[in-house]
Amino acid sequence: MSHVHEYPVSVQWAGGRAGGGTATPNRSGHALKLSVPPEFQGPGEGTNPEELLTAAIASCYSITFGIIAENRKIPVTSFQAEATGEVEQNGAQFVYKAITIRPNIVLDSDATDDQVKAAEDMAHKADLYCIITNAVRDKVAITVEPSVRRG
Repeated sequence: MSHVHEYPVSVQWAGGRAGGGTATPNRSGHALKLSVPPEFQGPGEGTNPEELLTAAIASCYSITFGIIAENRKIPVTSFQAEATGEVEQNGAQFVYKAITIRPNIVLDSDATDDQVKAAEDMAHKADLYCIITNAVRDKVAITVEPSVRRG
């Protein structure tokens, strides 16, 4: 039996390109300041949908990897991911083309070779289980370039 989960967000916006606003997820209540980025002739004084999509993909990937690593008993001591989103502009048309995720995964210094191999394998596969990545998969290319090492 399926179950639908909802994630309500309230957005307030005033003005046009130079305007500003907030996006507030109703559950957390943490308001995010919004503005048009400078490359689109905006003030760039807040985050924007392009950054938010990159952050959503990187966050979902990171959480998914953490859950998989815990379930597989991979001894992760630290995890940090950098992500870059790419938007192509062709005249007045903008297309979100790609996101590259670069996780840096450090395992316990006594991690076995099998655990290192499992971490590398899961680093390449975690995006396949990510809800947000799966929502955009046919429109945005997702690349994962992991670094896995013992501490």
